[in-house]
Amino acid sequence: MAKKLYVGGLPYKTTNDELKAHFEAAGPVESATIIMDKMTNRSKGFGFVEMTNDADADNAVSMFNGKDFDGRNLTVNEARPMAPRA
Repeated sequence: MAKKLYVGGLPYKTTNDELKAHFEAAGPVESATIIMDKMTNRSKGFGFVEMTNDADADNAVSMFNGKDFDGRNLTVNEARPMAPRA
């Protein structure tokens, strides 16, 4: 079963393909999506990576959380469900 990871602290120039390639070092990646600002169409500096299996996702957290990625330290943890908006 796939596990979704939150990835924060991304450089603003990072692409979905670069994010996916980086996380493939920990195992197969189903998807990698950087969240974009709707008004400016610029990266918000965070995204989500969906790993193929839970063991690889846990490995990715331990490999990349707090580590440097293109000059910035990443925050990587299991994604939480989005809170309902008022």
